[in-house]
Amino acid sequence: MVRLTHLFLLVAGSVAVAHTQAPAWQPDVTQQQTYTLHRASSADPTGANADFRTVAPGATYTVLDADGPGLISHIWFAINDREPFHLKRIVLRIYWDGEATPSVETPIGDFFGLGLGTYHNWESEMLSVGSVNAMNSYFPMPYRHHARITITNEGKERIGNLYYNIDYRTNKRPLPGDTLYFHAQYRQAQPNQGWTNKWESNGNALVNDKPNLDGADNYTWLDATGHGNYVGVTMSILQNQDMWWGEGDDMFFIDGEKTPSITGTGSEDYFLGAWGFGDQPFSYKLYGAPVIGQQLAGGRSSVYRFHFDSPIPFSKSFKATIEHGHANHRSDNFYSVAYWYQAEPHAPFPQLPSAEQRLPALQPVGGPGNNSPAAESSSNVGSR
Repeated sequence: MVRLTHLFLLVAGSVAVAHTQAPAWQPDVTQQQTYTLHRASSADPTGANADFRTVAPGATYTVLDADGPGLISHIWFAINDREPFHLKRIVLRIYWDGEATPSVETPIGDFFGLGLGTYHNWESEMLSVGSVNAMNSYFPMPYRHHARITITNEGKERIGNLYYNIDYRTNKRPLPGDTLYFHAQYRQAQPNQGWTNKWESNGNALVNDKPNLDGADNYTWLDATGHGNYVGVTMSILQNQDMWWGEGDDMFFIDGEKTPSITGTGSEDYFLGAWGFGDQPFSYKLYGAPVIGQQLAGGRSSVYRFHFDSPIPFSKSFKATIEHGHANHRSDNFYSVAYWYQAEPHAPFPQLPSAEQRLPALQPVGGPGNNSPAAESSSNVGSR
């Protein structure tokens, strides 16, 4: 955290220690700032009120193309698109310093914690969605030479209204040589294939007595090489089976470990709730579960956890995982975005699934409730 704090204060033009009341990534407002603030926006260049852009199917539109040294401090999007699940069909990419492959690549909804492809309001320190369907990011994103942000419409219909405001700073002084770059990566498992569907309850001895010490077959949030700091994840779940989806433990493997040096006690515990969240949605600064579904096939949930209190450092590699059910016995669908800072270059990202493959859809995996009326009524969700 010391290194990140030092970086953000330098970019902000302040050499004073930030007040303890303010998050370390914010400038110290009691000191004169020396950066220049800019905004890239969809404002009508004629001065009229058509303050949006349209994006044709298959087209890519650049929303930011800026030279550095600088830092993106805030991103806001609002989208009017008639196509169902456009949040899963539109792809956000961010490139640093002219790199050929993006450091951020994710469906736009998933980046903002909307991994089920529909909107819901929620609030955290770094990401939020406000009324009406306004998506905001406050992740600090420094860059030495250049920043480029693109939006690609992989849907079949035109984006009728793309509104955006991107606030970024430039500074005459170069960034420190050890500056880490922001990254975000999308992954999904549709489904996570469990090792059995011959169970009747999460508490069966068949399930509970199975050991998993090495994380084999866990769902992977992130598998990175290089050095940096892991800062969190957003994840959405579509249940293919009945009962509580969150029987899995989080496991973190640092610098090539064969067994995890950090292991949790259950999915809701990692996201800092308890007892299956008690069916009560909540969202706080660094953790939450803003969507809580019924514990039935077809149930939908969304959760998040940020580690800005203690980012997890790694020197050579980092792998963040979670079980899907105890010892991976369940076969639900997971959709996630991991967020981290690291030195470039980054390892190649997994190939992004096609737009149609990204749409949440119930899968025929067997097990409790998979052929229930609730499951059947949800089986066509991805085809609308």
